[in-house]
Amino acid sequence: MEEEAMEDISLKELAKKLDEFAKARDWQNYHTPRNLLLAMVGEVGEVSEIFQWKGEVEKGLANWEESEKEHLGEELSDVLLYLIRLADICGIDLPHAATKKLLKNAIKYPPNPFSS
Repeated sequence: MEEEAMEDISLKELAKKLDEFAKARDWQNYHTPRNLLLAMVGEVGEVSEIFQWKGEVEKGLANWEESEKEHLGEELSDVLLYLIRLADICGIDLPHAATKKLLKNAIKYPPNPFSS
């Protein structure tokens, strides 16, 4: 896959690639909602470990080494990929569900009229 094409990939395209990846390895039987959720939680734990002793960090991670940023990107990608696969296996249209949730949150948490 070319890097240019990877940058603009949609969640649906990623779900399709994940499905193809699992089928090519005969992993479909292992990709149950429970197993995918537990795997995702494990990956969230790995992201937590990266931040565990860092204290508060600045946006953009200005003081981090490139290797640390790359490691974080890999672990965040693992979380995202498991989330996409879980949604797909559960029959959830994740972009649609996320958009609906944003709209619900906009109603539930209206902007502060006094903030600038």
